[in-house]
Amino acid sequence: MKYVHLDSVEPGQYLGRTIYSSNGAILLADNVQLTVFMINTLNRIGVTMIYIKDPNLEDVEIPEILSDETKRLVMTQMGQTFAAIQSGKEFNTRSVSMSINTLLDEIMKNRDVLIQLNDIRTQDNQMYIHAMNVCMMAVLIGMNMGMNATQLKDLAMGALLHDIGKVELLTDDESDDPRRHHTWRGFELLKSKREFSLLIAHVAFQHHETLTGDGVPRGLMNEDIHLYAKITAVANMYDNLLFDMSAGKRKLPHEACEYMLALAETKLDRDVLIQFLKIVSIYPTGTSVRLTNRETGVVVGQHRGLPTRPIIRIVKQDATDKVLEIKELDLAKETTLFIEQVL
Repeated sequence: MKYVHLDSVEPGQYLGRTIYSSNGAILLADNVQLTVFMINTLNRIGVTMIYIKDPNLEDVEIPEILSDETKRLVMTQMGQTFAAIQSGKEFNTRSVSMSINTLLDEIMKNRDVLIQLNDIRTQDNQMYIHAMNVCMMAVLIGMNMGMNATQLKDLAMGALLHDIGKVELLTDDESDDPRRHHTWRGFELLKSKREFSLLIAHVAFQHHETLTGDGVPRGLMNEDIHLYAKITAVANMYDNLLFDMSAGKRKLPHEACEYMLALAETKLDRDVLIQFLKIVSIYPTGTSVRLTNRETGVVVGQHRGLPTRPIIRIVKQDATDKVLEIKELDLAKETTLFIEQVL
């Protein structure tokens, strides 16, 4: 499979990964042959990147921390929770807790897999995928920091629900009143749930605070911000840098990591960032790249602990697309070669 921008997809190519709606229903199943209508529809609903099948990469598997089944479960639960809040009803805290348990069990089993935020997003499902990704990254960071099961459960719950205040109609992040910011509204919603630890509410409350005190909604300083919120802030920023178009051009994973490192000890906690860099794939599998020797290829493998030195498959073809040569370069061994550009 190859991870490509929708603009480069041509009719007749085959979809490499299923696209889901916000309620977990299948919009397009993998292996479907794409038509002009399908490509235009994907563009209309906000899809920008998809996986496509490539006969030269059939053996390449994209490692996953969460199964499709678990993702559908979490997204469905998030949809039900947000719908309840929007209609002024109480949401089912027990169901949320049970979905978190399933998510935690799966992350624990696959904790050695590097994070690749490669779910296909639409305007319909992006809020749920964002919440799920932030939760997944926060839990892995927490594991690296030696948190116990109870701590991980609270961290996961807080990270999954960190933006829950955005669902409330009373929320207005542009207001001068800090109590109308989504962080404050989220805190008010979650602190009223006696089944939840108050720390869960504080993740929603503090995830936009910064170490130097210029964050929102209260301008807290480093020592006043809870560790769970610091972890969620890192995960939240990374996902937003990769997928949020509100701030302009989206960043590639290696660009986002460089940007975040520059914010260490001002906006983001350095210790959390160190652990974050251990769990993320800087050049995700399926990404097309150009090397410093001018050859182009696709990332087909990763080295945990060496995120900038993946395995690259080079496929050389003639003018008729006949394959002349296939070779793999392991950048952990090819020490004079570097990735020059992501294509």
